Amino acid sequence: MKRYHGRVVAITGAAQGLGLAMATRFAAEGATVALADVNEQALTHAAGTLTDAHDTKHRTDVVDVTDSAQVNAWIDGVTDALGRLDVLVNNAGIIRDNRVEDITDDDWHAVIDVSLTGGFHCARAAFGPMKRQGYGRIVSFSSMSWRGNFGQTNYVAAKAGIVGMTRTLALEGARHGITANAIAPGLIETPMLASMNGPARDKLTNKIPMRHTGRPEDIAEAAAFLASEAAGYITGIVLDVDGGISIGSSIR
Repeated sequence: MKRYHGRVVAITGAAQGLGLAMATRFAAEGATVALADVNEQALTHAAGTLTDAHDTKHRTDVVDVTDSAQVNAWIDGVTDALGRLDVLVNNAGIIRDNRVEDITDDDWHAVIDVSLTGGFHCARAAFGPMKRQGYGRIVSFSSMSWRGNFGQTNYVAAKAGIVGMTRTLALEGARHGITANAIAPGLIETPMLASMNGPARDKLTNKIPMRHTGRPEDIAEAAAFLASEAAGYITGIVLDVDGGISIGSSIR
């Protein structure tokens, strides 16, 4: 499929993991992809991956999403160079897990600033060009943890905030042809999950009704749908991509 031929897709946290998987998927469907990340070396590698896999245009920018001036300059640069902005994917995020009494001020602000404030900076910057063209898709990343998770007060607060922000963006964008939706991944094979030790990982995997973790491609598939024209009447939702873990375990 070439659903994104002529479309411009901007992705944060795009240098590896879910971000790179989504960039690869959008590029495969004909999009011009603008990749943003704080890791310049990883961005260079990601650009090489896209060049090797797909004959499509792309650009890379080193952007700290916690800095609104950098975000504004990035979005302006994308629209000036490429003429439009059709899709924004707010994917950048970090974790600093700990029990509530052990979370430092720095760890609280770091997680909130990247995942929530960074997403706000990007959405605010993207809203103008999307309104002017009368079309836009904003896909932001929450997590299955947004409902609450032990040892993740900062992360849960950020990801729950993403849900609230998404619903409000949906209301404000609807009359301008802009949809806003969130994806809440479960346990996905990413570098973040790879850092988890064996017993803890096995315990979590056993709670998944499907009994296996997801792949980055599963998330990319969901994002490619929500950002497509086919999802034009879907806005303000949270799509769980988690193998059923959010439903809860059966007594069996």
